[in-house]
Amino acid sequence: MDATIPVDLTLFPTTLDLLHVSLAGLSLLLLLIVPALLMAVRKAKQAPVAVAEPVRHAPPPVIIKEAGPDAALQLLGLLQSEARLIDFLQEDIAGYGDADIGAAVRVVHEGCRKVLKSHFQLEPIRSETEGERVTLPKGFDASAVRLTGNIVGEAPFSGTLVHRGWRAAGVSLPKMAEGHDLKIVAPAEVEL
Repeated sequence: MDATIPVDLTLFPTTLDLLHVSLAGLSLLLLLIVPALLMAVRKAKQAPVAVAEPVRHAPPPVIIKEAGPDAALQLLGLLQSEARLIDFLQEDIAGYGDADIGAAVRVVHEGCRKVLKSHFQLEPIRSETEGERVTLPKGFDASAVRLTGNIVGEAPFSGTLVHRGWRAAGVSLPKMAEGHDLKIVAPAEVEL
């Protein structure tokens, strides 16, 4: 007995049985479901993925140091002894003429300059000539260079050098004997 059933793919069914009706219904159902499933998968791929924000560390707290008065008092004493600065600033100069004030300023200027040269090593922060164009790169030292004018955006910044700034490369105040009262900025003088 021959077990093979001949298949003729050119034949078209003339009646509908339950199997063909079920297959047709399943095909229609798949045609409706598959596009919906594909759209759901695309939406899932396009959905924004929650990205963990980088951990931002809080800036370190600003520690405010209190300067002792000793060095300031010592410097004030030097400016008084060399330039008579306190005498000049405490004087009411409203009644003096410009020539008198100018003569006094020369003494104060010369003495203050002597104190600066003797006890401070000052150097300019920027080496360029004032009035020259400079470019400040990203990450420049904002404590050493102050921006003025119309500040927009982020570094690099280009602008005109208005002032070169000063940095103390060294300070050498005179040593003080123990027990010396620094609050006596200038001793009173009595001529005998």
